[in-house]
Amino acid sequence: MAVIKMNFLSQALGMQTNITICLPTYSFADAVAGRREVYVPGMKYQVLWLLHGGSGDDSDYLNFSNIARYADENKIAVVMPAGYDSFYTNWHEGCDGAQYYTYITEELFHTLPILFPFSTKREDNFVAGLSMGSHGAMKIAINHPERYAAALIMSGSAIRPKNIAQGLDTVAEHSGPLPTILKRITRLQQEDFVKGTENDVNAIAVEKARSGQPLSQFFITCGGDDFALEGTKYGSDYLKELGYNVYFEEIPGYVHEWDFWDLALRKALKEWLPLRRSILYPGRESV
Repeated sequence: MAVIKMNFLSQALGMQTNITICLPTYSFADAVAGRREVYVPGMKYQVLWLLHGGSGDDSDYLNFSNIARYADENKIAVVMPAGYDSFYTNWHEGCDGAQYYTYITEELFHTLPILFPFSTKREDNFVAGLSMGSHGAMKIAINHPERYAAALIMSGSAIRPKNIAQGLDTVAEHSGPLPTILKRITRLQQEDFVKGTENDVNAIAVEKARSGQPLSQFFITCGGDDFALEGTKYGSDYLKELGYNVYFEEIPGYVHEWDFWDLALRKALKEWLPLRRSILYPGRESV
């Protein structure tokens, strides 16, 4: 497994920023199997675009989960960009005009496959996130079903609840020392900010469901004792009612914690996501 820390000047963000990337490489399993021809011109990887939660950065999953091992075992590249406390949103206020949604969905999606052996096919791309990252992942998958076959949503949702005030109270209770996150969640619930933009996820989900085009499949999960459980369930039920293919799993005994997210990642990569679990070689079956 190769772990790459990439630092580059982003046009969408207007600053230098970091990305952490996991790439499956020649492994002990290959050696045991007697497999030597691993690096072949034109080879590609399926890609998991993995978004971190609030107060985090691109190193979170590498530091707090076993994502590098899971990626290697399932032969999938994992891209972990630094989204900071942006909610993966284009902010024209309070964030120096940084365009985080454009950064993820346009700049990285189109640039990284030029720099790395990433497949650009819909069936080979998946988006995932936890907590704040679940907002970003769900928003991206609903807006761009033509790009992502499936989405993994952990401990959160981008669907605005009916009782917005109650939802904000719950978040405020658990935000504590994270006033920036609370401020941005509040803004993302306001109609004047979301209407007519990619942030109007409720309305866009309806529009996409009625369009007849293939929709991303959703795997949504949350700990049974997590404060985000109610909102996560609401998002899952909302999409199910619209006809989306949604698998929801509540796992008892877990709160908003890395033990749960590591478990969810392992389940998703081993059981849920429609992965090939092999490197994609040109002109022949994957091995």
